[in-house]
Amino acid sequence: MNSATRLLRIAGPVGVIDTALDLPAGTPVGIAIVAHPHPLYGGSRDNKVAQTLARALLALGYVVWRPNFRGVGDSAGSFDEGKGETDDLLALIEHAQAQADLPIAARERLVLAGFSFGSFVQTRVAQRLSEAGHPATRLVLVGAAVSRFALQSVPADTLVIHGENDDTVPLQAVFDWARPQELPVVVIPGADHFFHRKLTLLKRIVLDAFGAPASQ
Repeated sequence: MNSATRLLRIAGPVGVIDTALDLPAGTPVGIAIVAHPHPLYGGSRDNKVAQTLARALLALGYVVWRPNFRGVGDSAGSFDEGKGETDDLLALIEHAQAQADLPIAARERLVLAGFSFGSFVQTRVAQRLSEAGHPATRLVLVGAAVSRFALQSVPADTLVIHGENDDTVPLQAVFDWARPQELPVVVIPGADHFFHRKLTLLKRIVLDAFGAPASQ
């Protein structure tokens, strides 16, 4: 993502998790995990939406971990329809929270962000964490793939962002998923599934939702 990005190989359930790590300029406020789109359709941690989410969370002061899913880059294993990917993210979270140089308060503040297929995986991760008694602080779901995967229900403060002209996951499908949960959806006018020419606005929406100053 930038010259300061560290590339790490973290031990996961089936082998290496190929991960990018970005550290904020000041004292970290928490941990953020960014999950990329579908591995079988070219998705990787270098996807522009995933990178935009990472930049926003980094600007907010989070330590940002951006892994490649199984079979992508140097990550071990192969596509597992979200099940193994969930296990890998849980292992990555455990690793991230165990870092000795991370303030105790920051270890307890966890943001799960995902784009498309990554949003599906993050709802599974959030459910597992909640069942274990350690819920994530907040979820950010962009282009949520509700018409292709069975996303779990999410907390009321989840930030859901979708493109008006998304022809991969129709906006109406997102409304149908969100409506029973009384979950607001932020719609970006004119945006497609990959938010072409809308990434700056996407970043601004995330920053605003977390209360960032307008100058960031």
